[in-house]
Amino acid sequence: MTSLGTARADPGEMDTGRLEIGEARDGAPVGLPVAVINGADDGRTLYIQAASDGDELNGIGVLRRVVPRLDPGELSGTILIVGIANYFGFHMGEHRNPIDDTKLNRAYPGDEGGTSTERIAARTFDAATRADLVLDLHQGSTSRMINEVRVRCGTHHRLHDECLDLAKAFGCRYVLDQKGPDGQLARVAPDEGVPTIDPELGGSVGLDERSVQIGVEGVFNVLKHYDFLDGGVRLDPQTRATGFEQYGSPVGGLVDFRVELGERVSRDTTLFEVTDVFGSMKSEVTADSDGIFWRTRRLPQVASGEYVCSLGTDLDTY
Repeated sequence: MTSLGTARADPGEMDTGRLEIGEARDGAPVGLPVAVINGADDGRTLYIQAASDGDELNGIGVLRRVVPRLDPGELSGTILIVGIANYFGFHMGEHRNPIDDTKLNRAYPGDEGGTSTERIAARTFDAATRADLVLDLHQGSTSRMINEVRVRCGTHHRLHDECLDLAKAFGCRYVLDQKGPDGQLARVAPDEGVPTIDPELGGSVGLDERSVQIGVEGVFNVLKHYDFLDGGVRLDPQTRATGFEQYGSPVGGLVDFRVELGERVSRDTTLFEVTDVFGSMKSEVTADSDGIFWRTRRLPQVASGEYVCSLGTDLDTY
């Protein structure tokens, strides 16, 4: 039998339950929704979690499409799932955990006796490090972003190539291969010997159907490539960026973008212009490097110095 919280499943079975993370302000116990899908045959263990950031819903959209399609009798190995990691942020529609104003994906490996976020990180990190592979489903918050996968352990990490192989198997077409900030699950779990990636499934307010479908295909690609399910997967070439440039506005006003998401740009290409409310040009911002137009803010209004967009740079294909 395999268990995660109150979910328990024998080989060939599936169960759902709750993983307790502490108590709410009224003293009631709080648990994350979890699932165990225990294959009929032996194999690897895959851990998947979604909604580490409470306003990033595309990962949940992926899970509610994937789980009903899985038959434990046809599965080799085990899948452990945390459906909503940032419980309090999800319920408030907020990116961070409002209980302690902390971002969960900066708190790993966590602390079982720490803050609310550190306790969630500790419980989910314990589940993740039971696995052989980890998918931490994200999106570019509520901004606009291409669908991509992030490898966060750093290019000199002993598990870098395994993480990169996992990203290629997921198959989003784009990979950001750059060491992540302290406390990210995809940076910390490889230190424990577990290849981990951070699929960033677009960026939207609510669910984006196209990004959800890309995430569903990515999960099934991983399941087939690592022999959880029968069926081959063709691994298409991926465009990898090892650099990431962010651009702010030098002035306040309204932004007009001059390139599209996913478009390749050359150095000195105009990325955006800023006008005043009467349409008069105030500033033009150009690319410092060749790259791919990777991410943008959603709303047009900006103050001076405010973030506007990002380029993936230092590109190659692998």
